[in-house]
This record gives sequence, structure tokens and C-alpha cells, in this order.
Amino acid sequence: MTHQEIILPIESDIREVRQLLEKEMRLPQELLSIQGIEKPDNSLLTEILTYLFTTEGKQLRMQLVLLAAAICHGVNEKTKGTALAIEMLHTATLVHDDVVDDSPIRRGQASIKARWSNKIAVLAGDYLLSRVIEIIGELRNVKIWQIIARLGRVLAQGELSQLHSNRSMWISEEEYYNVISQKTASLFAACMEAGAESSGASMKQTTALRNFGWNLGMCFQMKDDVLDYSDNEQLDKPTMNDLRSGNATLPLLIALQRAAKEEADYIRLLAESPLDKKGEETIRSFVMRYEGVQYAYRQMNKYRQEAIKLLESTFHDSPVRRSMSGILEYAIQRMH
Repeated sequence: MTHQEIILPIESDIREVRQLLEKEMRLPQELLSIQGIEKPDNSLLTEILTYLFTTEGKQLRMQLVLLAAAICHGVNEKTKGTALAIEMLHTATLVHDDVVDDSPIRRGQASIKARWSNKIAVLAGDYLLSRVIEIIGELRNVKIWQIIARLGRVLAQGELSQLHSNRSMWISEEEYYNVISQKTASLFAACMEAGAESSGASMKQTTALRNFGWNLGMCFQMKDDVLDYSDNEQLDKPTMNDLRSGNATLPLLIALQRAAKEEADYIRLLAESPLDKKGEETIRSFVMRYEGVQYAYRQMNKYRQEAIKLLESTFHDSPVRRSMSGILEYAIQRMH
């Protein structure tokens, strides 16, 4: 399925949530006016929000919230507020992550910290988080509040786990799964769980969707890690980014396990050094020779099969269920 086919059942709902995001761009100025400030000037924050929300990607997390509600009892105003809050929370974490990682690029253009400064990026992220709290509070749903609060905690723990692991980039396979579970799978699981809760889903439906989201998130992150070893010119981001950041991901970790000690030690030393084109190609060839990428695809397929089983055992066939299966296929087959 194409992305347009995937989102067809929730297309009008996506438009409405995007309109809510557009209102968020204007909100700083409006708030100052409400507070009685005659000549409100919050133009910097407005500019930052406009920069963030007009350069978004496919906004997959928002779409997961909407699909989860749609497959249960339907999208409602509470669902749209939840989708807005999760999209803003995700954006806030990206803004803060770029400060932590000292990343100059986000989605093919300058990150907030690179375009303005670290201080401004931290404060902009803090503003977004405060709006998330306000939006969720207005929904008056304790379970959704708990889901979002737990997600924020787990995402922070994931970042800390990765920073801790970065004292040595050579983590175990088990540690790798733990990091991506906290950083990516937990986010996808929360999207599905919160979407289901917003529509009044049953416990069985909510549990199935949460677990579907977790398996989807594991596939999505592992595919990201596979793409890091691609030489495909269609990629809209540089390859070997993880290694440059001090992160060894599954394809390389598995290849190192399979190689003889002498060769593995050489590759470790090379990966820990500043990478030039020759070094990149040496590591890429090493990973391919020991089938690190193929191993990652086999693991992705296990998560994919579990996700499909959850869908098919809980929900009848419908356009929405087919869209959710389509997102799963997209996560594994995408080239960016």
C-alpha cells in the first residue's frame, strides 16, 4: 500500500489535527493578548513553532493514534486532542535530543539548536512539553494522562540508557533491544494505547493495540538501523550516522559476533576512529559479508508476524485493519 492509501480511512481526521497544530503556531501571541499585554511580542517562539510544524515528516505517531481509535469505536474530539499532544511531545523530545546529541540536522534541515542555540532549543522543547500537559489536562481522562506521563518517563530513561551505554559503544544484543524498546517501541505502543483509550476501547482491544504498536516500533527502529548501512542514493540522510554518534546497532553487533577475533578487533578500532569514505565502505562490506543486515531483517520479520497475529486475532477485516497492516509493511520496506 502507498502512504496515501494507508491514511485514506483517517484522511479528514489528519487534516483536522494538522489544523490544531497550525493554531499552536499562533498561540504564543494570542496568549499574551489574552493576558492584557497591549503589544504582544512572542515572535521568536512563534517563528520556532512555525519552523517545526511546517517541516514535519509524515507525522506517523499522530496517524497511529487516529488509526487505533478508528479500529475500535471511532475517532472523536478526545482522540484528536490526544493525537495533537503526542505529536507535540514527540517534537519536543526531538528538539531536546538534538541538543543532547549535538546534532546540526533534523529532517534534512538545520535543527533548532543549530539555527538558534542550545538554550533556545531547550526552552522551546520545555514550552512544547508544558502545552502537552495543558492539552492532556483538558481531555479529562486519567488513563490517557497516565499513558502520556509514563511515555515521557520511559523516553527519558531510554535516552539515559543510551548515554550510559555510549561509555562503550559495544553493547550486547540484549542491551540493544532494551534501548530501542524504550526509545522507539514505547512511543509507538503509547500512541496505539492512547488512541484506543480515547475511543472507549475494551481492555482486550487496548492491550492488543498497545502490543501491536510495540512490535511496530521495534520493526521501525531496526529498519532505521539497517538503512544506516545502505548505499542507496535515495536516502535523504547521511549513512553511518549511528557510528559517528558512538552507537553500534544490530547489523554491526551481529557481524562482530560472527567474525574471527582479529578481524572483529580491527573493525572495532576502525569504527571508534573518525570515519572517512574508505572506512565507511570497509565497515559496510564487513557487515554485509557476515550478513548483519539479513539477521536484522529476520528479527524484524518476527516482530512483524507477532503484530499481524495481534491484529487478526482481535479485529475483523476492515479498511482500517488493512491500513494498519500497511503501516507495518511500510515500516520494514521504506527507503527513508
